[in-house]
Amino acid sequence: MKLSGAQILINSLIKENVDVIFGIPGGYLLPVLDKLYDCKEIQFLLTRHEQGAAHAADGYARATGKVGVCMVTSGPGATNIVTGLATANFDSIPIVAITGQVNTNMIGNDAFQEADLTGISRSITKHNYLVKDVKDLARIIKEAFYIASTGRPGPVLIDLPKDVTLQEMDFNYPKKVNLRSYNPTYTGHPGQIKRAAALISESRRPVIYAGGGVIISGAEKELKELAEKNGIPVTTTLTGLGGFPETHPLSLKMLGMHGSAYANFAIMDSDLIIAVGSRFDDRVTGKIDEFAPDAKVIHIDIDPSSISKNVKVDIPIVGDCRSVLSDLNKKMNKKPNTNAWLKQIDGWKKTHPLTYRDDNKLRPQYIIEELNKLTEGKAIIATEVGQHQMWAALFYQHIKPRTFLTSGGLGTMGYGFPAAMGAQVGNPDKLVFDIAGDGSIQMNIQELATVAEYKIPVKILILNNSCLGMVRQWQELFYDKRYQSTPLKNPDFVKIAEGYGVKGIKVTKKQDVTKALKEAIKTAGPVLIDFHVEGEENVFPMVAPGNAINKMMGGLA
Repeated sequence: MKLSGAQILINSLIKENVDVIFGIPGGYLLPVLDKLYDCKEIQFLLTRHEQGAAHAADGYARATGKVGVCMVTSGPGATNIVTGLATANFDSIPIVAITGQVNTNMIGNDAFQEADLTGISRSITKHNYLVKDVKDLARIIKEAFYIASTGRPGPVLIDLPKDVTLQEMDFNYPKKVNLRSYNPTYTGHPGQIKRAAALISESRRPVIYAGGGVIISGAEKELKELAEKNGIPVTTTLTGLGGFPETHPLSLKMLGMHGSAYANFAIMDSDLIIAVGSRFDDRVTGKIDEFAPDAKVIHIDIDPSSISKNVKVDIPIVGDCRSVLSDLNKKMNKKPNTNAWLKQIDGWKKTHPLTYRDDNKLRPQYIIEELNKLTEGKAIIATEVGQHQMWAALFYQHIKPRTFLTSGGLGTMGYGFPAAMGAQVGNPDKLVFDIAGDGSIQMNIQELATVAEYKIPVKILILNNSCLGMVRQWQELFYDKRYQSTPLKNPDFVKIAEGYGVKGIKVTKKQDVTKALKEAIKTAGPVLIDFHVEGEENVFPMVAPGNAINKMMGGLA
């Protein structure tokens, strides 16, 4: 029996085990939505903005390891997901975005709500498709999910004209994908792995520098084995948090512009950097000419274009992190002598701990530490972008992969709340928190309607300092406190939450923090807590732009 393109799309998504689509309907999607009406296998979760749909699909993917799916209509609906695509692309997150499009015979005629999404998204997706014939639809969907989830993952866009959804043909879903030009390398070169093992054995001050690729490939066990058996300390990037347990004595926590002092000292004084699934971005390296001057570099990454892109590499190994680390562990016959090195690092940890002013004022670091105590580090934490993001990275103990969701590469304000929403949908039995700033939360605050309608029990913690905090911090430190366009006159967030049907709590005193957090945790539905924190609290340590990462501005905020 012949099926319409709309039904072929739905059947194909079922074949890919899709259970939820985040999105907003529109005229050019009506044939698809009509078929979804009778579909029992897939829930269409109506967000209140297309950007929220894209970030929700992203958060779902990060927290579950599956491909996230969003679907929006043509024109402005499609252009509204561009930021979400760019966010996912920068952080290598597998999502498939389906956009409605005008009829094929109208493309290029400036038809109502026409936008060239394949052109717009070319630089911010791993791949994209414009479907021109229904006979190609099933194959394209199969390829899209394969490309999104393999190699270095990323977003794939499928632009779907309305007339294609109405065309009919027999449905045959492909069993295999055959893309001659796309063959990711998963197994590392044996010779390079052998060289790496020898170099590690000879080192005296090695550091493992682990990024988001560790989490993407599920290599946390292999990473821990390499560190423990060879006495090698581990520092992680922002998107790598949770890839190595921060409660472990070998943990250096996060490095970089706002990383721990001891992580930055260690990386700069090392004689060997073992980079795993990371890309040496500028927030990690600081002044590139002064980065780790005495260190040789082993770089393991599935994306060959990331190797030696920013930092010269001595031993490149292209392959999947899990596969390469597994082989590397087997080749490690001689443990390096790191006793003196670990003693030096312990000294740095004692003399340069992460700290803040502990007084009776309501400070954001205290709130995050209390959250960590109450959840025992087991919650899924999503963040927006800004000071609160760095406090969440530094003062929550990240112990498991896929539990810290943040926009690392693009730095997207408004990411955290819809991402937390997607993570909660994918993990209905887990506690999920969005740690937000009062500026970022207003970027996608409309999703309060979504969590209220679907009873998604996300807990939103607003660290409200009445300003765009990170920009204000830079204005304080580098622009003589000339606070141009950073102070905020905020609404009553509790009243807004209650207007949407979400429980709201306001906290202004330190002694009320634990009570409010406990109340949020025990509440079955979504909760928003508005914490009125100190207005000029700063994120320290901090490396000023253009400096080496061991030249940190420290002290108490």
